[in-house]
Amino acid sequence: SLLRFASVAKASPAPPPKSRLRKPAPLSLDHFIQRQRVIHLYRDILRSIYRHMLSPQRDESVAYAKGEFARNKDVKEIERIRYLISTGKAEWDGLRRSVEGMEP
Repeated sequence: SLLRFASVAKASPAPPPKSRLRKPAPLSLDHFIQRQRVIHLYRDILRSIYRHMLSPQRDESVAYAKGEFARNKDVKEIERIRYLISTGKAEWDGLRRSVEGMEP
């Protein structure tokens, strides 16, 4: 009876564990381009904040910018992404004038 159990155990090996780190589906060209635009806007905003603001305002502004980008990170519709980029860029262009006037 022990031999039968051993042969059954050898005959049906356990399936390999599923990886929790699945590769995401590749981006379409349009999504890739919009992603690059988002990254560029994000970096531009953070560079200006760090370059032109003092510490108390800087911390608050960085937290706000990061929060806005994090809040919209799961948006998948390309038109919505374009809208968010254009409104974010317009809002940042308006704030940039006042931010760049504040030299540290």
